[in-house]
Amino acid sequence: MLSFLGPTVVRSDADLLAAHVAGDRYAFEELIGRHERRLYRLARRTTRNPEDAADAMQDAMLAAHRGAASFRHDAAVGSWLHRIVINACLDRLRRTQPTTPLSDDTAVADRTSQVDTVLVVRRALMRLPAEQRAAVLAVDMHGYSVADAAALLGVAEGTVKSRCARGRARLAGLLA
Repeated sequence: MLSFLGPTVVRSDADLLAAHVAGDRYAFEELIGRHERRLYRLARRTTRNPEDAADAMQDAMLAAHRGAASFRHDAAVGSWLHRIVINACLDRLRRTQPTTPLSDDTAVADRTSQVDTVLVVRRALMRLPAEQRAAVLAVDMHGYSVADAAALLGVAEGTVKSRCARGRARLAGLLA
């Protein structure tokens, strides 16, 4: 692209992160600007609360800003940011929403025709422990492979598989 000031150079995410580490005071802002909407949607889906999502995003962006020098370039910068946001959301959920055991006397779904299936599934997802919900969302809803989900969540592939299996089993019981 050409402008009156000369050609505009579009830097890659990796270039922006490297420039930030090297001291470019605008590079991090440009990098986050590219990913902010997607990352916020991820935080909203994970926390299910706009205030918690905003707080988790702030925690995540601060962690990314501070940890930029430790980025190993073994994944895409967007995936690295995604993982930081997921971890910030899970940390926030662990601090604010203790896991409550399921009891038989709680009704999850109203079987009338007015109930929207999406709302029923969302309520059931919110009843899952945060780690299981994150694995199920990553693999089943966002379409990540088990390997990619494991990398994003910072756990072993077997852990993702077991969290998904347990989460799906619990969802099946909740939605039955």
